Amino acid sequence: MTDIKSNSTTYDVTTYIANCPPEVRVVLEELRNTIKIAAPEAEELISYKMPAYKYHGILVYFAAYKNHIGFYATPTGHKEFEKDLASFKQGKGSVQFPLDKPLPLPLIAKIVKFRMKENQTKAQNK
Repeated sequence: MTDIKSNSTTYDVTTYIANCPPEVRVVLEELRNTIKIAAPEAEELISYKMPAYKYHGILVYFAAYKNHIGFYATPTGHKEFEKDLASFKQGKGSVQFPLDKPLPLPLIAKIVKFRMKENQTKAQNK
């Protein structure tokens, strides 16, 4: 699903979500809202064909797949919450949240807030 092509000239997160199956849209909107609440100052955009959130650099990405939602909080976000994410399938810099289980929204919010603080600190130290 990440390679969704849009006929629209404006390809944004709303379009990305709208191009997913209805049952996946619900999950993606929950994820999107959680991120927006955790990072209200973050800019929402498409990057690498995925929804992304930027605040002094990229915070997180997500993508819809057939059986899971891929969540990418860069290696630092995953490393910081390694124990909390241990029950989920992972790759380098990614975690897979199965579509047949509820998203761990409080954990996702914590990860996003961690990444915000991390990016803000880096920006202040430049």
